[in-house]
Amino acid sequence: MLYEYDGIKFYEVIDRAALNAADLTDVIFQYNHGGKVLARNKMAKGKPSSLLVEPQSEGFFIAADLGLTEEAREMFDAIEKGLIYKMSWAFTVAEDAYNKDTRTRTILKIKKVYDVSAVSFPANADTDIAARSWIDGVIEAEKREALARQLELVKIKLKLEV
Repeated sequence: MLYEYDGIKFYEVIDRAALNAADLTDVIFQYNHGGKVLARNKMAKGKPSSLLVEPQSEGFFIAADLGLTEEAREMFDAIEKGLIYKMSWAFTVAEDAYNKDTRTRTILKIKKVYDVSAVSFPANADTDIAARSWIDGVIEAEKREALARQLELVKIKLKLEV
């Protein structure tokens, strides 16, 4: 449910393909859409990105380096401690449809994503945010790569046996 007015419920659904052609350049991570940049996927020339934004089949995935400023580190701590555990995002719609019978707006295409925010009170309660240290992500990636190498070796051995 998106909102309720005078006892009437209105819904919003985002189509799984809505982000396929969306502009994801220069997206910022902030708290409560407040304008204070904590991470960004387009940095000044010569600086590495501190935000990954990636549409996935389950939803919109983000990973942020929250170690660049004191405020970003404080945000990481608040997320890690469970004080902040929901997200929101700001975007413009390129195409949508409305079903009057079900009072459901379906967002078919998103034009641009402007920010992703950790929030105190989300518009969509089905969002989640969690803190994970950088090394945990590196370890997981190494495990996946090792598993892929093992699988490749098994395939090669099977081909040699034939």
